Order: sequence, then C-alpha cells, then structure tokens
Amino acid sequence: MAAVLCLLGSLAVGSVCAQTEGDLTAKVRLFPALGPGLRTVRRGADGRTYALASPSPGLLAFDKQGKQVLAIEEAVAAGSSIPKSGRVAITFAEDCDVDADGRIYVADRGENAIQVLSSDGTWVRSISVAAPHSVAALGEGEVAVATVREPHLVIVFDKNGRDVREFGDPEQISDRPDLNRFLNIGQLVSDTQGHLYYGFGYTPEPTVRQYDRNGYSAGPDVQYLALEAAPAAQAIRREIVRQEKHQKTPTFKRVLTGVGVDPANGEVWMAVGNTLLHFDKDGNRRASYQLYTPEGGRLEANTILIEADHLIIGGDPMGIYEFDRPEKKIKP
Repeated sequence: MAAVLCLLGSLAVGSVCAQTEGDLTAKVRLFPALGPGLRTVRRGADGRTYALASPSPGLLAFDKQGKQVLAIEEAVAAGSSIPKSGRVAITFAEDCDVDADGRIYVADRGENAIQVLSSDGTWVRSISVAAPHSVAALGEGEVAVATVREPHLVIVFDKNGRDVREFGDPEQISDRPDLNRFLNIGQLVSDTQGHLYYGFGYTPEPTVRQYDRNGYSAGPDVQYLALEAAPAAQAIRREIVRQEKHQKTPTFKRVLTGVGVDPANGEVWMAVGNTLLHFDKDGNRRASYQLYTPEGGRLEANTILIEADHLIIGGDPMGIYEFDRPEKKIKP
C-alpha cells in the first residue's frame, strides 16, 4: 500500500513520498512581550531580530543578546505617521523586512504606503502603494511589494521609490474578479541571492512561486498536493463556488499561513495551521511536522525564519518560539 501511495504522490510536484516526523516541540519562547497581533519576524545582517505586531506594540528590534534596541509604535489615526521629530509612527502595519544595509521597510496599510526607515528608526521616505500586504527587500535599495488589489502579484520599487517593474499573473481560480484577486493575496520572502518567493495565502492548494529579482521563473512552483491535503482543498473549492453566487465581500480563512526560505540552499518551508512542511529547492516534500509550544499548546504558525541551526516560528497570539532544525536529526 505504501508503494501505491508513493507512486500516486509522485505524479505531482511537491507530493513525492516524504518523511513524517510527527511532533516538533519548541525549545523556548523568545521575546515574551510579543504575542497577540504578531505579523512577522526578520533577521538583519547585523544579527538584530525585528518583530512586528499590529496594532501593538508595533515594530521592535532586539540585539543578539535579546535586548530591545528599537521600538516604533503604531499611530492612532491615518495621517499622523510622519511626526516633526523625523521618527516614524506606523498607522497599521501588515509586514516588514530589512535589507543588508539595515534599512527597514514597513508595509503600512493604514497609510497606503511602504515606510522606509534607517536602522535607528528615522523616517527616510514613504512609497505610495494602495493596500500593501507584504514586503521583501531585494538589495541595491530595491523593495518588492505585494498588494491586495493591483493586477500584478508583485511591484518592485527602486531606491528612489519609483515603480521599476511589475510581474506575476494571478491564478485563475474564480470567474468573479474581486473574489479571484482576493484568493491570490500572498506573502513575500526573499533570499540572499535576490530570489523572490510568493506564497499564495488562499489558493485551495498551498503554493509558493519562485521568481528571480527581474520577475522570471526561478524554479518550479512548490505545492502541497499530497493525498491527505485533497479533502481540505476540495472543501475550499466548494466554498469558492458558494461565494461566487453572492456579491458580498469575500471571506476565507487563510490556507497557507506562513512561508520561510532557507537562505543557504533555497529550500522552502510552509506552514498550514500548526503543520510545518519542508520542501527541497525542486519542490519535493521532504518532511512534515506538527508544531507545539514547550507547554504542549498547538502553535498555528504565521511567520517562519530559517537559520543554520534552528527555526524561529511565530503565531498570533501564541508568540515567537525557537526550534531545533529537525532535519539535522534525520539519519540518511
């Protein structure tokens, strides 16, 4: 029977036979003040950790010893995000990233802008973008942005805030345009080679698309197409058909809740609720795990940071946790 399942799974990229390692329990909780509203965790080239939680406490940065060295609070109302002091206050942030030079990019949906900050939090510029949802630094001052409404999946701005290229066609999932665009909302992650990864948050089959910095394909789509995922995907497709019949605002629960990329080898890690999936760079699923906190609580992951010896995984409202890299324990 196992051989039959393996043969069936190998008919689709990302569905080859994988090791199921069972539970993965965190070693320790990091930055205990962060939990509710957690959006993302990023690591700077200088070793700083950047964590964003909206609406409170905002954007925080910690040094290698875990000491808080920067705090940028969210403002009360739109229009108040650039005070005379030059210190920025975010209105409502969806995502953030940091480049090799320490510049911070914040997707501020409340201001319809990408806020660009220096490493000490001083405001540098705002880039006007309607409903930014995710952001990823590409190097040389360029920043990639994913939005909720724009026709392309990705817009790239240069160091002066100019729109220099757009790319990525939405998947055709629904015949209703607004519903189809909603289903294509995604999360961006970049690696040290300037590759960009777009994780589709609401498509029935969890999918991550790989681009180079110019918008060309950098590898196959990474998809979770295993047999055990089929019932959930079918249920989502039935819900899409149901919502197509109404003219109400689309409402769906996120399918792909988090995505991370190993900067050393381009391997992709996906979170689907409290399930963590590990894929190689060719889209083959290597292993899957169930995530738990040290106390045994289920960790519904929405942000994943891949490092050489460990994983940093966070969820709203559970907080941020450090895990040993599980594949290091797998014998060949």
